[in-house]
Amino acid sequence: MAETGASSLPAAPPAHTPLSRAAQFVWLTARVLEQRRFAYHFLGGAADPVETALAAYRNEDEGYGHALEPDLRGPVSQPLHTAHALRVLDSIGRCGGQRVERVCRYLTAVSTPDGALPAIHPSQRGYPAAPFLPIVNDPPGDLLAMGPVVGLLHRNEVWHAWLFRATDFCWQAIDSLRKTHPYEVEAAVAFLDSAPDRPRAQGAADRLGRLVREERLVCLDPGRPEEYPVAPGYAPGEHHFPYDFARTPDSLARAWFTDEETERALDHLTGEQQEDGGWPVRWRQWAPGTALECRPMVTIEALLTLRAYGRAIG
Repeated sequence: MAETGASSLPAAPPAHTPLSRAAQFVWLTARVLEQRRFAYHFLGGAADPVETALAAYRNEDEGYGHALEPDLRGPVSQPLHTAHALRVLDSIGRCGGQRVERVCRYLTAVSTPDGALPAIHPSQRGYPAAPFLPIVNDPPGDLLAMGPVVGLLHRNEVWHAWLFRATDFCWQAIDSLRKTHPYEVEAAVAFLDSAPDRPRAQGAADRLGRLVREERLVCLDPGRPEEYPVAPGYAPGEHHFPYDFARTPDSLARAWFTDEETERALDHLTGEQQEDGGWPVRWRQWAPGTALECRPMVTIEALLTLRAYGRAIG
């Protein structure tokens, strides 16, 4: 008698490839959400199981919590969790409709007076959080939280009243950047890559790219990382590479780097796969559980980046 449902399970990737090694790592260590994301992106899995797994993190206020972003623990909804949820929905083609309308209501409810999102809402107080994510009583709007959210909503042609002031905030924040750091640049690129005003986005990206190179915020020679400073407050060795800013070849940030610099960085990313099949976490690891949960996420992103640039993964 055939096993019921066996034919619907994702197929295993070819053996002895980066993908097959990563699959073993994901099945061994990942949360259900990352297992289903891996199956969707690389093994022909369906989108519905991904969305079902993601729904377990959704709260009654239509935000997301429960350590969806592992560096913030506890059940409460947070903008960073919700940004992560939108990235997942976007990646499976589900970032629209009533589900996103409800998310926008949550975003409106937790916004600061200037219509922006704080990186950490004060409701996190009392629950564990990474020491590099400070909790304050009256947090300001933050490009770190805003850029990825607003960019994804524009990318999916979502229109909601919240977006008007939110978009203005992102433009003003990016235009005012004089000193910055890599994660803020990533957030800015996430907005610029999907901002509706394409000429303005191109101009802002050109200026930001010059700033990144002038401030040496990107490691252009992975073989000599000691020649590139690590941003204040970052973990030792927490360098950023061209692919961290230009996740795909069609990103505006791709023009910041030569073909040689990009290929050298991708060679480095390929070589970063560990013996257990996963990719390492470069930021500060402050608790064993969070590091374990983050590595499958980082592994999926590494594989997606390599595939987007045409690198063979299996």
